[in-house]
Amino acid sequence: MAQDFIDSRISDRIGLVIFSGESFTQCPITTDHAVLKSQLSQIRSGMLADGTAIGMGLATAVDRLRSSKAKSKIIILLTDGVNNIGAVDPLTALEIAKAFKVRVYTIGVGTYGKAPSPATLPDGTVVMQMQDVQIDEPLMKQMAKETGGQYFRATDNKSLANIYQEIDKLERTKVEITSYKRFAEHFFPLAMLALACILLETVLRYTVFRRLP
Repeated sequence: MAQDFIDSRISDRIGLVIFSGESFTQCPITTDHAVLKSQLSQIRSGMLADGTAIGMGLATAVDRLRSSKAKSKIIILLTDGVNNIGAVDPLTALEIAKAFKVRVYTIGVGTYGKAPSPATLPDGTVVMQMQDVQIDEPLMKQMAKETGGQYFRATDNKSLANIYQEIDKLERTKVEITSYKRFAEHFFPLAMLALACILLETVLRYTVFRRLP
């Protein structure tokens, strides 16, 4: 799904920030989409400390975009939880995003009710446990609205794929391409041949053809 989105953004510079109890830049902004997709495929549960640091995740992503000269700067913030940790408050991160004119599309991922969620045991083993799905939708909607983005809720893989397609359509921009063409003139030999024929016709008219009865 995310890889299909990357493939559809042929000329875009894209980066990847992951967050849990902390945030980390998995891939800096790049046009090398093969590297980006490779880094995306390497994301695993347990890479970062437990928790949901939405504010830190957003702030890290904005920091990567703040110096960009692109006409459109967007962040797709995907979360399946409620902010419960982190040095940066989500509303503070929101104000930072607004200051740098970054549009934020937020996606809440999870079914309604309970869903299997990875949990790390004391020995480091990761197991799946049924937990209540809690998404701070009011916060997600506020982030999207105040930055000019939209909020989406993905309850399964199909709906998530559709959301990526919708964002792709919303963020279509014209790409201006300047092309240069070199022209070579090929008429000169033909023009000389035509001139020679005219001269020959003139000579014959006043010599050979003139003496003919």
